[in-house]
Amino acid sequence: MHTVNLASVFPTLTAPWQPIAVAQCDGNDVMVAKGQGSYPWHKHQETDDFFLVLQGRLVIEMRDASVTLGPGEMFVVPKGVEHRPVAEPETYFVLIEPPDTKGTGTTMV
Repeated sequence: MHTVNLASVFPTLTAPWQPIAVAQCDGNDVMVAKGQGSYPWHKHQETDDFFLVLQGRLVIEMRDASVTLGPGEMFVVPKGVEHRPVAEPETYFVLIEPPDTKGTGTTMV
């Protein structure tokens, strides 16, 4: 068991939208990511999508609504809802997803 300083992970995030797993919780990956610009529209049929903003601003666009998140704010996109996160300026956030969720990520050792 150990603590994780999430801000210390920021410098290791060299490319946007490529999360790094920093822990596991009930079989899910807890990841830190950097967002910049927009991520493609997508949906997860079997899982919700959890976002917690650490620094910056993240807009979660959905086809019928948008949610704007600032530092300390979180939002869960329900499974099956098409969405895309948009980050301007550069934004750091936490994601929680099952390890087999499709995306572009790596694991931090």
